[in-house]
Parts: sequence; structure tokens; C-alpha cells
Amino acid sequence: MTEKVQGPASYFPSIEKKYGQPISYWMTALDAVKDLKHMEQVDYLKAEHGMGHGHANAVVAVYRVDNGL
Repeated sequence: MTEKVQGPASYFPSIEKKYGQPISYWMTALDAVKDLKHMEQVDYLKAEHGMGHGHANAVVAVYRVDNGL
């Protein structure tokens, strides 16, 4: 039996479907702005990639945890 994904990562399937890119694409995109604060990274995904606020926030939250930020 598989556990249901919870938290920000639960948005990943809909993010991949809506924006047509795997999550790894978004994690790599954030490398370009890794030194910015959380909300600045969210704003980057929204402005440069047309991502909605909730999806951008979820991606940034996981990115920051995975990168020890």
C-alpha cells in the first residue's frame, strides 16, 4: 500500500499537468534564483514562468527544504 502524498508535494501532479514540465524542471529553474528569499522565488516563478501563486509557493517550499535553505 502506498501512502498518500501530503503537504506541498501533493500539488506536484497538477503542476506537471498544468505547466507541462516535470518538477525537476522547476527545481532547476529555481537554481537561478537560489539566493533570493522565499517570496522572491515565488514571485520569480509567477513572473517569469506564469505559474499561479499556490503552485509556485509549493514548488519553492519543497525546493528550499531539499536545498537546506
